[in-house]
Amino acid sequence: MKIILHACATDIAESDWAQLDHGDDPFASRAFLGIAEKVGAGNTAMGWQAQHLALYEDDLLLGLLPLYLRTHSFGDFSRDWNWASAWQRAGLDYYPKLVSGIPYTPSPGPRLLVRRGVAREAVAPALLDAALDVARQFGVSSWQCLFVEENDRALLAAAGLLMRRGVQFHWFNRDYGDFDGFLGSFTADKRKKLKRERRQVHESGLRLETRHGDEIDASLWRIIHRQYRDTFARYGNHPAFPLEFFTEAGALLAHRLVVFIAFDDQTPVASAICYRDAETLYGRHWGTEIALPGLHFELCYYQGIEYCIRQGLRSFEPGAQGEHKLARGFEPVPTWSAFWIAHPGMCRAVADFILREDSAMQDYQAETAAHLPFKLSV
Repeated sequence: MKIILHACATDIAESDWAQLDHGDDPFASRAFLGIAEKVGAGNTAMGWQAQHLALYEDDLLLGLLPLYLRTHSFGDFSRDWNWASAWQRAGLDYYPKLVSGIPYTPSPGPRLLVRRGVAREAVAPALLDAALDVARQFGVSSWQCLFVEENDRALLAAAGLLMRRGVQFHWFNRDYGDFDGFLGSFTADKRKKLKRERRQVHESGLRLETRHGDEIDASLWRIIHRQYRDTFARYGNHPAFPLEFFTEAGALLAHRLVVFIAFDDQTPVASAICYRDAETLYGRHWGTEIALPGLHFELCYYQGIEYCIRQGLRSFEPGAQGEHKLARGFEPVPTWSAFWIAHPGMCRAVADFILREDSAMQDYQAETAAHLPFKLSV
């Protein structure tokens, strides 16, 4: 077996990538990463230098670990805001670091990708060992494997990496027949408030549509992207993805890209961009050109829930943070990221920090769960 580091996702043949067991996760796809690295947030100019770690036997791709060399932490959601200053106080450099994650996408997903039909118990540990070797050879401060799924979590923890808990709010489809069936699980007071919120939008006269990536033309993408861009500008942030990213992603991802759009007559006035696989809807971006109470919740949450019920999807992950999601039926769940720290002393310090933080995160998850709108189980 041999290891090759690829400078972009498109260096790997689509036929090889298609053989990897990534659960059809849209963000772990060659299309998403390839376009991001070419025109979007994942390119080198934005601080994402691809070093995708591929494991081959002769010319057969056995496994792949998405890997980026980073000189800052913007857009990886690693929550290491204060670590660089701690390294500096210790007389050390925190950057560069290595990150296995998806640019500007805090979504739990597969990271150690193994070819279907190949023994995972052999290939996944080999990828992990190779990543540690690369981290040592590059002389980085750390390797961070962010937002991992349970299979990867168990392997990373067994290898001794520091496991760090986060909390997100996800919706789960408990075989609801329709949106009213979902609301039937709410207490009367919470159900009444949500219905009132939706009524404001429905009585506004706006028309709501669901479009998939291959159902959106260039002129509509320009409007959607303007709305997306203006949301970032409103809060003084930089929009990570240019228009070209969405036009290309829409064509390549097709039905794995979903946009909920509000029209005033024939004019698109607000939109919410999502992605999906066979099981899950992933909410990502939102923008609006009008001020209408409840419109954000309608497009970003309620339209997504209705879509999941219609399509038979099992869950909806609307993105990081947001305690306001609790009242709308999104439940607190743990997320996990793994950290290898090169310097022994800093590793001990981070391990102590994560241990203390973990207790607080568990308390936070329990406390927020107490505010869910559902009826008490009998």
